[in-house]
Amino acid sequence: MKNVVLATLLATAAFATLAEGNPQGGQHSDQARKLHGCNDCGTVQAVIKEKRKGEGGAVGIVGGAVVGGLLGNQIGGGTGKKVATVGGAVAGGFAGNEVQKHVTSKEVWVTKVKLKDGSMRSFEQQAHPAWKTGEVVKVHKNTLTLL
Repeated sequence: MKNVVLATLLATAAFATLAEGNPQGGQHSDQARKLHGCNDCGTVQAVIKEKRKGEGGAVGIVGGAVVGGLLGNQIGGGTGKKVATVGGAVAGGFAGNEVQKHVTSKEVWVTKVKLKDGSMRSFEQQAHPAWKTGEVVKVHKNTLTLL
C-alpha cells in the first residue's frame, strides 16, 4: 500500500510540473528539436567578451623613433651622443609601435559553438550577440544566426 501511495504522489508531482509548463524542460526540448532539424546548427557553449590588441604601424614607429632620437641626442657627447641618438630612435620606434597597438585595441565577442558532429568552433564579432549559452544557432560560413 505504501508503494501505491508513493507512486501516486510522484505521479501527481510530475503532472503538476508539466501542467505548470516547466520552462527548463520545455526550452530543452524546443532547442533539441531545432538542432535535430538543422545540419548546419550547433549549441552555444559560451559567449565571452575579449580584448584584442590593435595593429601597430608606421605612425607609431616613426613618431616613437623621432621622440626617442631627440631624447637620446640629449645624452652624452661625441660618439656616445651618436650611439644614444640611434639607440633612442630604435627604442622609441619599438615603444611607439606598442603604444599604437594599445590605442587601436578593440573588444570583440567570442561565441563558442558545439556543432552536431561534436566539434567546437569559435566565432568573433564586434557587436553584442543576440544569443546566449544553451541556445541553438545556425552557422553560415563564419557567421551565426539565432534560430
